[in-house]
Amino acid sequence: MPATAPLVEAAGRRKNIVLILADDLGYECLGANGGMSYQTPRLDAMAASGVRFTQAYAQPLCTPTRMQLMTGQYNFRNWKAFGVMDPRERTFGHLFRDAGYSTAIAGKWQFWSYNPPDYKPELRGTGQAPEQSGFDEWCLWHARHTEDKGSRYAKPTIMANGKLLKGIEDRYGEDVYCDYLCDFITRHQQKPFFAYYPMALTHDPFNPTPHSKEWKTGNRLEAHPRFFRDMVEYADYTVGRVLDHLDKLKLRDDTLVLFYGDNGTHWTIDSRFRDAQGERVIRGGKRDTTNAGMRVPLIAWGGGAVRGKVSHDLIDSTDFLPTLGALTATPLSSMGKQDGQSFLPAIQGRQAKGRDWLYCWYDPRPGPGQDDIPPRIFARDRRYKLYSDGRMFDLDQDEGEQRPLAGTDQAGTRRRLAAVIAQYAAQGARLS
Repeated sequence: MPATAPLVEAAGRRKNIVLILADDLGYECLGANGGMSYQTPRLDAMAASGVRFTQAYAQPLCTPTRMQLMTGQYNFRNWKAFGVMDPRERTFGHLFRDAGYSTAIAGKWQFWSYNPPDYKPELRGTGQAPEQSGFDEWCLWHARHTEDKGSRYAKPTIMANGKLLKGIEDRYGEDVYCDYLCDFITRHQQKPFFAYYPMALTHDPFNPTPHSKEWKTGNRLEAHPRFFRDMVEYADYTVGRVLDHLDKLKLRDDTLVLFYGDNGTHWTIDSRFRDAQGERVIRGGKRDTTNAGMRVPLIAWGGGAVRGKVSHDLIDSTDFLPTLGALTATPLSSMGKQDGQSFLPAIQGRQAKGRDWLYCWYDPRPGPGQDDIPPRIFARDRRYKLYSDGRMFDLDQDEGEQRPLAGTDQAGTRRRLAAVIAQYAAQGARLS
């Protein structure tokens, strides 16, 4: 019997799950993590009353992370093209729907027909549509062709269960997604539910939010980096709305909420940050494989999460499916080869051996705007990172990866990380 089964049985029902995925929000943006540029009181309070992870990582771009998150597999196993998921792919929507959960997704989709007509026409009209993804209900931006996607913020273009929403011209997209999920939770509170919320915030374009003065007095679609602050703070406010709704329905103890980022902050954004190394400015590293592009916030709240814990366990986007499967005693045999490791013990405050290393296969090609990104493979532990081309970095001393170590340095660590890379190369993880 799974180790978590007594917890599930004691609750009288399986745990609900709310998984919130922020878009382009790096680790340095949250006050709880040491961020100094933005006010994030709801996320900070969520961290203080739950588990805050300091060593959670994602892929450097949104779609690669989302593929790993939803399938539990490294990208080399199932990558097709940027913004295109194989329609035969099983997601955690399928898993939990088949396990008897009510399932819903609201926010950003981006897994069907990402390509414009003049780019690789053979990929045009391919991928996995929202109605194929295992979710009973959906409310999504970017569910159609790239050129039809419209705005995700002011005057949003949003489809719900196959129909274009009307009468939302004066609404803010993030409010629509949040309202939809809260309504879903209300309607399904009597049975286990899985709500996946891939937020639109804080992805560019950097537009005003309903809390910006320009929302009432200016151009709601004005794009300028100065609005990034407002967007981070509105994301914080929106997460607070979800938590408040669960509290209102008295579902906190029955529902595990996970807040995670899909990649680092946009490369045009500078944020002030303070940790044990001192105070400094971090330039967003989205698209890059440095910490600035891959280190993201992760918080676990409610649903058996211990209060006020800080975990330094290494976490990867493939680890979520094993974690949720363990929480709910749901077998993962239908999901194919799983690459992740459950971090449920860290959430529940139990002693368990976490990961010793993380592995990354990163190649977002083909994709419009992605073809100039250099593909990379690496393995890392908490301090050292080894790329498949032999470059190795001491991240404690060189977080920006500007000074490769000599080939004779840290020979034991180099051999250990090289063995990880070789392990997956033997399974087909190569770059073209």
